[in-house]
Amino acid sequence: MQDNINLIAERIRGLRQILDLSEEEVAIACDVTVAEYAVLESGKKDFSFTFLFKCANKFGVDITEIISGDTPKLSYYSVVRKEKGLPIKRREGFKYLHLGYLFKNRKAEPFTVFAKYNAADLEKPVPLSSHKGQELDYILKGKLKFCIEGHTEILEKGDAVYYDSGKQHGMVAAEKGGCEFLAIVFKE
Repeated sequence: MQDNINLIAERIRGLRQILDLSEEEVAIACDVTVAEYAVLESGKKDFSFTFLFKCANKFGVDITEIISGDTPKLSYYSVVRKEKGLPIKRREGFKYLHLGYLFKNRKAEPFTVFAKYNAADLEKPVPLSSHKGQELDYILKGKLKFCIEGHTEILEKGDAVYYDSGKQHGMVAAEKGGCEFLAIVFKE
């Protein structure tokens, strides 16, 4: 895992240098302090999806390039078989499988997300983040506690939430067995 974090950090640093951007410019675009950005770019801390998404937007590249080092090449259609998406582990207790990583010039970032259940997560504030665009989360299995700027919803299998992802939002699994959901992040 640490090797993967270091490779992603190298790609971020390389892109920033190629584009002749300062750490401060990228930190501002990613909504982190310069000190936090320096730690992330050095590979000393794992990345959130939101941070990677904002980096990709700032650099004008596909998020797949930052995560894997590969450039998507398909433009007609792509098939990703069951559980064969590009794995992304960017938050403790969450596993993302990117379902569109082979398709270039995507207008959305589709993921299957697996959230592990942790009873303690339900007792503390849900970690919040934001990024440009809109998002659709559709519950496939289990229950999800979804929070957005002071509002909380418990979503069950078959429920969906569509929202402005520029607003502070977050979620945690809300029952034993965890939660599986489809998350589609629409770019602006």
